[in-house]
Amino acid sequence: MNGIDAWGFATDGPELTGTHRDRTPAPTAGPGHATPTRTAPRPATAGPRPAAGEAPDPQRTARAALTRILEPGDETSGRWLREMGPEALWHTLSDDDADLPTGASPAKIAGLRLRATRAHPTSDLDAVTALGGRFICPGDDEWPGQLDDLGDARPIGLWVRGTANLRLWALRSVAVVGARACTEYGAHLAATLGAGLADRGWTVVSGAAYGVDGAAHRGTLAADGATIAVMASGVDHPYPRGHTELIGRIAGQGLVVAELPPGDHPTRSRFIQRNRVIAALTRGTVVVEAELRSGSLVTARRAQTLGRFTMGMPGPVTSGLSAGVHQLLRGEAAVVTDANEVIELVGSIGDLAPERQGQTRIRDLLDPVAALVLEALPARGTADTGHLAQEAGTPREVTRAKLFELLSLGFVQRCGDRWELARRAEATGGSRRGGT
Repeated sequence: MNGIDAWGFATDGPELTGTHRDRTPAPTAGPGHATPTRTAPRPATAGPRPAAGEAPDPQRTARAALTRILEPGDETSGRWLREMGPEALWHTLSDDDADLPTGASPAKIAGLRLRATRAHPTSDLDAVTALGGRFICPGDDEWPGQLDDLGDARPIGLWVRGTANLRLWALRSVAVVGARACTEYGAHLAATLGAGLADRGWTVVSGAAYGVDGAAHRGTLAADGATIAVMASGVDHPYPRGHTELIGRIAGQGLVVAELPPGDHPTRSRFIQRNRVIAALTRGTVVVEAELRSGSLVTARRAQTLGRFTMGMPGPVTSGLSAGVHQLLRGEAAVVTDANEVIELVGSIGDLAPERQGQTRIRDLLDPVAALVLEALPARGTADTGHLAQEAGTPREVTRAKLFELLSLGFVQRCGDRWELARRAEATGGSRRGGT
């Protein structure tokens, strides 16, 4: 069976699902449990939901149930999932008489079995469908293959609202994260960066939180760009509540993604685990503002461990909200100041940021000899042609010719047989004297 490479393209490798998927028994029916039909598993490229009258996909149903039971990012549970497959693991956690997974503690399994009693995957799948969404699993056409870099911490599946293809949007995506209590400076930078990335055709990924996250999403939406909000709650449970309208706009114009099933709520640990998805989904992470202890730095450091680009936008050295960014920049993170510089790092060969130059002054346009003669003139007072030729190290006739050129450009003025600097030469240099 074909697999998916790091950026979502098909390969000839095996799919990263459990090795027992074709021979594990279906879960025992219980209160709130759908009894999966014993049919051969559908191909890895199957769509998110079966057509009317089609038997439910037992693999998808089991994964949907497991998102209600297991905590995001739990590598121990991820190992069980990899070794046993989703159907067998769901059966184990649903049946008190089933054998424990390898290395599992009875206390942990007891807690997970309590959670399993509330798993109603068919209801959750119907709920997300009613929202116009879907549930995607590893191996689906829409699954972003780069999430597999998380290993056993890979999401069990993703609940998605929005019509765009998550895998395709994630191919050219950048995470923009930062402080919730950001300054006006930070909000301006995030919004401008989001709009700039959108103008260049890049997807902006963030967490829909207050502060930098919200500003980045808004800047992208204002530029009619693509944006993805990765939630620490269910896709139908907007958090923070003050961003209900914003998250609704993202669902309409972009994508809202979550590991947790519909209706589930965020916790402190789920915010931290959400950050690993943001880091893995994108080509690079930009931190706009962050204190020394910040979830944004967790995202950036996770991006580093995954081999993604990590960037920071510097701020005032006196600002505590920039201290975390500056600490990051002292490590392996790169300094960026706008979207062009971000794309130069994460983009393809040839996506170079334009060279930055200071304001061009009129004297910068002088030829080298004329510049030497101009530099030879005293700051105050006058000098004759012979003295200026000596100071400039140029022949007298060449010096004299250059002095007349400088006169026509407004840099010098003649006082009999002597020369002096014209006052306010920069201000008058744009005027044409003596013709064109």
